[in-house]
Amino acid sequence: MSGMRRVPRPPHGPVAIATSPWIVVGAGVVVMVVLLIVALGAYRGRSPAPDGAQPPALPVPSAVVAPSVPTSVPSPAPVLPGISGRASGLPPSATVGSPSVDPTVGQIGKPTATRSPSRAAPVQPAMTGRYRVVQSFDGGFIGEVAMVNASGRSRGWTVRLEFSGGRLVTAWVEGVPQGTIRQSDDGFTYVSGVEVSPGGSVSLRFHMERSPSTPRECTVDGVRCNGL
Repeated sequence: MSGMRRVPRPPHGPVAIATSPWIVVGAGVVVMVVLLIVALGAYRGRSPAPDGAQPPALPVPSAVVAPSVPTSVPSPAPVLPGISGRASGLPPSATVGSPSVDPTVGQIGKPTATRSPSRAAPVQPAMTGRYRVVQSFDGGFIGEVAMVNASGRSRGWTVRLEFSGGRLVTAWVEGVPQGTIRQSDDGFTYVSGVEVSPGGSVSLRFHMERSPSTPRECTVDGVRCNGL
């Protein structure tokens, strides 16, 4: 018996683990895999909202509208005869049951006097002229244009006479310096040589031959003569 050898037994416990390092590494890998699986399960358990989705809006309580309280409007005071609409506080338009108010009437039933629009007075020309025939004879006549200065200052004047025919012999102004005569085929124009004082008068006389006594046109400073 003494000559037989004993087979050594493999070590057990910590001694075996220390002698086999691959066992420690494998256990660590297993633990990490387990932890990773647990973390993935916890992450998938959450349900994240999809991209672009908004959280549901909370209900907003509707505004509370207070019931409107009808305001009492005082009825207009009755209108008495003889009291104007303005004094009684009536509106411009007539109300039902009250007499109508005319804007041209000051008091009810009492029309007021209205003024008619005034017309502009016609403008008085500065120089006025009147035509007349002083003398008629065989073959001609002597005519006259009497003028009055109606303005407030001294001024000159111009007379224009037109006839359907005939010939001017001469034209003159009595008592004052003579002016200038400009003859034409149908008449003549006389320009004064001296001014007429305010309110003063002057007469132009002329001799016409073979001409009707009534001219076609007679003007003083462009204004038609009277007496035609």
